[in-house]
Amino acid sequence: MPDRSPSFPVLVQRFFVDHLRQQRAVSSCTIAAYRDAFKLLFAFAEQKIGKAPTDLTLADLNAPLILSFLDHLERERKNSVRSRNARLSAIRAFLKYAAHEDVTALATIERSLAVPQKRHDKTVLGFLSRSEMEAIISAPDLGSWAGCRDQALFTLLYNTGARVSEAINLKVGDVELDLSPVVHLHGKGRKRRSVPLWKATATTLKHWLKRLPDARSEAYLFPSSAGGRLSRSSVTQRLSLAVEHAVLKYPELSKRSISPHTIRHTTAMHLLQSGVDLTVIALWLGHEDPSTTHIYMEADLAMKEAALSRLQPIAAAPVRYRAPDHLMAFLQAL
Repeated sequence: MPDRSPSFPVLVQRFFVDHLRQQRAVSSCTIAAYRDAFKLLFAFAEQKIGKAPTDLTLADLNAPLILSFLDHLERERKNSVRSRNARLSAIRAFLKYAAHEDVTALATIERSLAVPQKRHDKTVLGFLSRSEMEAIISAPDLGSWAGCRDQALFTLLYNTGARVSEAINLKVGDVELDLSPVVHLHGKGRKRRSVPLWKATATTLKHWLKRLPDARSEAYLFPSSAGGRLSRSSVTQRLSLAVEHAVLKYPELSKRSISPHTIRHTTAMHLLQSGVDLTVIALWLGHEDPSTTHIYMEADLAMKEAALSRLQPIAAAPVRYRAPDHLMAFLQAL
């Protein structure tokens, strides 16, 4: 009986076109991330086992090859553990799909799926104080068109806690500034959320709209100088310029790494410190899982100290532990 299992190239094409794009309707960003992972994997496989991508089979994607690829990412390409795990997630998603399409490769797929994600240390969450954030927002030169845009952008980022990708994709029609000012953000995974705006933010945006060459509803709210979509790297660069000016007032900022995402963390921390419930902050930031928002509670040392102050210490004197025998002493010393 002839083998009717689809070829490897056909499986890859169906995975991206049918499974990801049509059945799961994932975002273009997810497809791009998966695409890059497979481009790296296929290039590595060609060098490792001497097979061109079109000649590969599911049997070639065995656990040793995947482990070697992941090691290559960390050692040769100097990828972080997070990036390594993201590439592995893309491979796992494909293998799970392939398991339903080609049952002859189930044994190989099961062993490959057993390759674990790598644990890593969580980075310390960085955020700005209220005065530091005010200094950065006030830094742009309002005498220039770009300076007005930057101040309006930074103000909106702080007000909403938006991701930089959400901010640069905003259109003029996404902002309502009359009566109850609000901005409609298009988040990850095609999720939409509406975030209220302070009156000061609404006033800043109204002034900015007057300077926009194209204020049609479908035009970008924060365009580049050429009128197109502002890039992420441009936002990072403009923020760096603002931080350089703020350093004159707060020299300690020069020792810190500040990115647009730092403003998002700052918004969350200031909401938390103001007594806003974590579930509300999760909705504000567009977190799908409220547990993601717990990192802000963990990062706020002042709130931990306040909680500790409510618990009175035990006055009893501590008793020094002594191991009962040599084996226990050995274990205690490890």
